[in-house]
Amino acid sequence: MNKERLREHIESYKKVKSPDSIQFEEDFQERIGRVAYYQKHTPDRLKELSEEEFAEYISHLWAMLMWGNKQYVIDKLISQNGFEKIKEALTELLWGEEDIEHRWDKFRDNIKGMGPAMMSELLCMTHPREYMIWNRRALAGLKYLEVEDLPYYDYQCKGNKYKQLCDVAGEICDELKAAGYENADYLLVDYFIWDELQVEPVLDNINKTTTTRGKEEKVLPENEEEKKFIHDEVRDKLYDIGNWLGFNTYTEVKVAEGARVDTVWEAQIGNMGRVIYVFEVQTSGSIDSLLLNLLKSLNNPAVQGVVAVSDVNQLEKIKNQVESIQGLSRKLKTWDFQEVLEVHKALESVNEAINKLDLVPQGFYK
Repeated sequence: MNKERLREHIESYKKVKSPDSIQFEEDFQERIGRVAYYQKHTPDRLKELSEEEFAEYISHLWAMLMWGNKQYVIDKLISQNGFEKIKEALTELLWGEEDIEHRWDKFRDNIKGMGPAMMSELLCMTHPREYMIWNRRALAGLKYLEVEDLPYYDYQCKGNKYKQLCDVAGEICDELKAAGYENADYLLVDYFIWDELQVEPVLDNINKTTTTRGKEEKVLPENEEEKKFIHDEVRDKLYDIGNWLGFNTYTEVKVAEGARVDTVWEAQIGNMGRVIYVFEVQTSGSIDSLLLNLLKSLNNPAVQGVVAVSDVNQLEKIKNQVESIQGLSRKLKTWDFQEVLEVHKALESVNEAINKLDLVPQGFYK
């Protein structure tokens, strides 16, 4: 980490929000309020939450800003995982006795739909002296400070990596304390990163959507467990992208006899019926099986397009093999998994910015 650059920005921060300034006091009171709200959710209280209380608990996370319809996301979380399972997993993540590295990985293995941004925010709000918030803005800030080996995509942020990121946040926290912020914690680190380290060239580079042309192409790892992790992330990101574009979206859907696909986008065309787009994510397994699944899905007359998603190497093999399959070769589209993840980041940024306008106000529950 570039400590000299960090200290320069701490000095800049002090000019606007010195430890005894009104601006800092306002932030301080906001932090106290947020932490108090989340810390009152002890293990016993988490286990006793009703679905309505859970909706309140999740809705006012900053990680939910990108969603206009928060209830839609909460309903999906519950339907995908089961309400009791979510409460049990959250209790273990936030209050368990195992090292955070193991609690983090266990939660991600067992709960769908809650990624690093949401998980880390809950951890930070509950234990602000131990855990940092990891999201797109934190990535931009630490990248600007020249921290190495940062996780750009969610699947790269495993428990050991999150633990390392918390150590980096601890170093920033120590520098803030040395500069006069005696009560600095990892939540103040987050405020500092947002206020001081969102440098435009870095943000532009992180937010922009690019293709694989003209840059190093990402290929899938050899490790089967990591491939499964990437598969699920890409499947869920396709779900989000379709939802943001106005489609009804679903995962793990049977679209025809013998054809269950990863993600479906569906639109209703007035009284005329449905239009369906099918996505299959290929990280491991047989390409023949993938193509057969997509071919079967075309038996459903509502399916207007089928898309195979994988890395550059697998996509080339898919294109070669599909040429001999009549009925599929002219209808199949391909999408690089890396570009899917980048499109998701770009749309996430757009939705977050629009929802911050608070056109449909969301109250903060006390």
